[in-house]
Amino acid sequence: MEILIYVVLTLVMCVLPAGVVWLCNRSSLLGKLGPIMVLYAVGMAIGNIPVLGAYLQPLQDIVPNVMVPLAIPMMLFGCVFSRREAGRQLKIVVSGFLSVCIAVIIGYMLFGRHVYEGAEVGGIITGMYTGGTLNAAALQAIFGIKSETFILINSYDIIISFLYFVFLFSVGIRMFRWLYGGRRKVEQSEDVALEQTAKASSSYRKLLSREGVVQMLKIVGVTIIIVALSAATTIPFPAEWFMVVFILMLTTLGVAASFVPVVRRLELSYDMGMYLIYIFSFAIATMADFSALDLKAGVNQLAFMLVAVFISLFIHAVCCRVLRVDADSMMISSVAFINSPPFVPMAAVAMRNKQAIVTGLGAGIVGYALGNHMGVVMAEILSKL
Repeated sequence: MEILIYVVLTLVMCVLPAGVVWLCNRSSLLGKLGPIMVLYAVGMAIGNIPVLGAYLQPLQDIVPNVMVPLAIPMMLFGCVFSRREAGRQLKIVVSGFLSVCIAVIIGYMLFGRHVYEGAEVGGIITGMYTGGTLNAAALQAIFGIKSETFILINSYDIIISFLYFVFLFSVGIRMFRWLYGGRRKVEQSEDVALEQTAKASSSYRKLLSREGVVQMLKIVGVTIIIVALSAATTIPFPAEWFMVVFILMLTTLGVAASFVPVVRRLELSYDMGMYLIYIFSFAIATMADFSALDLKAGVNQLAFMLVAVFISLFIHAVCCRVLRVDADSMMISSVAFINSPPFVPMAAVAMRNKQAIVTGLGAGIVGYALGNHMGVVMAEILSKL
């Protein structure tokens, strides 16, 4: 019986996104929300059904870790790259790190002082929101804080990340593009939302054709080679550097493959990667466990983290505007810092801008590499305030 439940849940995770894409293609309201937001809502609802919790956990551990490494190369195969990327990346990284540090200090002054081990918690969320959960776990070991506190941080982070995505994907993308001077782009993106969803749906139907199956096998073959080479490259490095090196190599080899004409002609690669991100989005959303939250006891910690996320987003937006960084690069780098690189392809899908993927991954990799250092420095600064 248990095996049957696991099989059914796996099929739901794999097939449900297709149904959501179909619905978004048929409904103007759902089309404007986009498949990711719909999948997030459905995933959170399913994830909070008590009887399914134990059965979902193994899938939550496996599915996201499989989907992202496969999706990243696929979504890079068709990208076109410019020489201006290096200078823009430097501006983005400086802005992103500065924004998180300022926001964490503000959050600490307002709420963090009232949190047990508040300075250490501030250091952990600094590492988390410049790098990712990997950095947060490393900092927890460095500071030696209680595991209960760390679990609470992660529980709040899931909910805050959902709120962050709701804001960004519902109004944030259009708002920031408009504020950055992209009014026409905003209007066009709203007008053609259903058209682009329909195009994606058509691409998925093409995958079921004989030609599509042949192309899909080629895409999967090239992707598996890239994933295998990337994993092999991590062998000489310490375990704590695995994710940094792995994603760096996935990005590098994915970009390199895009310059090979045979690979670039695999026109369905982006749509395949997009579908894997839809599965990833649904799986991540099922992790939001509302019953585990103690909002009354941890209100200051929750407020501390909310300030760190949303204030850093708006400081980053102002800094990037001053530095003449475009709105899409600002937003996708914010996603890379706040949510870590695996969420970058998901944001690119929501923004309908695959060219932004490399910008986001580049920023996120720097965050992975420096997040621990930033966290230690921030904890020391906060302890003096």
